[in-house]
Amino acid sequence: MVRLREIKAVALAVFIALGISVQADKAHAAGTEILTVAGGCFWCVESDFESVRGVKEVISGYTGGTTRNPTYKQVTKGGTGHFEAVQILFDPNRVSRDQLLNMFFRSVDPTDAGGQFCDRGESYRTAVFFSNAQQKKAAEQAKTEARQELGQRIVTPILNASKFYKAEDYHQDYYKGNKLVVTRFGPKRQSEAYKAYRRACGRDARVKQLWGSAAPFVAKY
Repeated sequence: MVRLREIKAVALAVFIALGISVQADKAHAAGTEILTVAGGCFWCVESDFESVRGVKEVISGYTGGTTRNPTYKQVTKGGTGHFEAVQILFDPNRVSRDQLLNMFFRSVDPTDAGGQFCDRGESYRTAVFFSNAQQKKAAEQAKTEARQELGQRIVTPILNASKFYKAEDYHQDYYKGNKLVVTRFGPKRQSEAYKAYRRACGRDARVKQLWGSAAPFVAKY
């Protein structure tokens, strides 16, 4: 009988520990939310949103297509259906989904259905992805507000989230990399090559033309 009581006590302790562990995991998860968007070149979107207070990390990748484990070459060639996209991991206690959506629409050209800036093709289209009804409502509201402010038709679709594939390692944090790369601008460190590309692509000039002082990131460049 004593042995049985000891076993029961140990079992109870294990269940309590497991319960605490599950609650801790839920609490940790509750401290981070994910917003998935496509805004043309994912280097640029990653660079923009990693500068936002409350954003913990931005991951470049591919989503919205049918090919499993797509590569950058496959996606940019076309035919996979994927967007170059990012997952923005953020603390909702420091920055809200609504704020990030507001910034997103004003950091792209949401009137362009053929790509973004100098990057053309289906993989460079803009989009916002949702995982539940609340996220969908927030995205639609942000799109409506952008249309009203801009006074033009917004073509950025609001899409049901699908599997997100992380892009190759060399794409992550490309904008601040120190590796020497050969570009059409000559040999440059990744960070300098990124800035040269961004200027040449006309991203910030077009965003400023569209959004003026409401554009949240153009002052960086």
